[in-house]
Amino acid sequence: MAEVLVLVDHVDGEVKKVTTELLTAARRIGEPAAVWVGDGAEKGKADLAEFGAEKVYVAPAELNDYVVAPTAELLAKLAQDKGAAAILVSATNGNKEIAGRTAVKLGSGVLTDVVDVSAELVAEHSIFGGATVTHARVKSGVPVVAVRPNSVVPEPVSGAAAEESVSVDISDAAKGAKVVERVVVEQGERPELTEAAVVVSGGRGVGEGKFGVVEGLADSLGAAVGASRAVVDSGWYPNQFQVGQTGKTVSPNLYIALGISGAIQHRAGMQTAKNIIAVNKDPEAPIFELADFGVVGDLHTVAPQLTEEINKRK
Repeated sequence: MAEVLVLVDHVDGEVKKVTTELLTAARRIGEPAAVWVGDGAEKGKADLAEFGAEKVYVAPAELNDYVVAPTAELLAKLAQDKGAAAILVSATNGNKEIAGRTAVKLGSGVLTDVVDVSAELVAEHSIFGGATVTHARVKSGVPVVAVRPNSVVPEPVSGAAAEESVSVDISDAAKGAKVVERVVVEQGERPELTEAAVVVSGGRGVGEGKFGVVEGLADSLGAAVGASRAVVDSGWYPNQFQVGQTGKTVSPNLYIALGISGAIQHRAGMQTAKNIIAVNKDPEAPIFELADFGVVGDLHTVAPQLTEEINKRK
């Protein structure tokens, strides 16, 4: 059975949930083989084994000293050396660039923002606010597939997770952009935005200095907090929480939009959420076209009542 390479997302040795989703999808196609770049592999191997990784290829931490290009060279080399059936990565901004570069090196095709992938390597996309489902496949070469977080339900299956050290001669071109500093952004106790099962986002309708109503509802649900571009551009909330075409793409089980009109730019970042609830005073707001459940009303009345009721039922 051919190997399916899965690029591991991890922070300080902690495997991110999206990697367990990718390993689950990889098992449909072939034998999952995790690719770990950086330190902490010993700490994360148990999680990889729990979700079916038969091998763990550990690359030198040196690759993380540069921006994306060395990792693409590593994946391309591994795919050629191991005869990989496919390469799966998470659909983050950085990984989508890695996917594109890897596909170019392999003379193959890349599929991004995928919400599911079959054993036959047919990728599914959800577009136009979930109104249309499309399917695509790579015609030749090793398919490189970037899958959105929260798209695949992770299923634990024991794997050997046999460790193997790998290396790659980094080209001079790949060393063109070097990382000179890393800044750790404090996340607090809330889940990471792109991996959260529940996201509560606020838009311009929340008002300046009033984001506590969004945070309160999010905390009652154990959810992540998001924000629209208008909010971030106004300086009301940090830009790392922006959801949308120029921000982060989320695909949670539940997305609650408070005071968000539903512009195309924002919808592009959350339209694949499985359930969408919108609260807005404007009954004509475009967000209601996308919502599974809508409330026409003042979010500063509705959200606190919802928060109170949720807390009562805990």
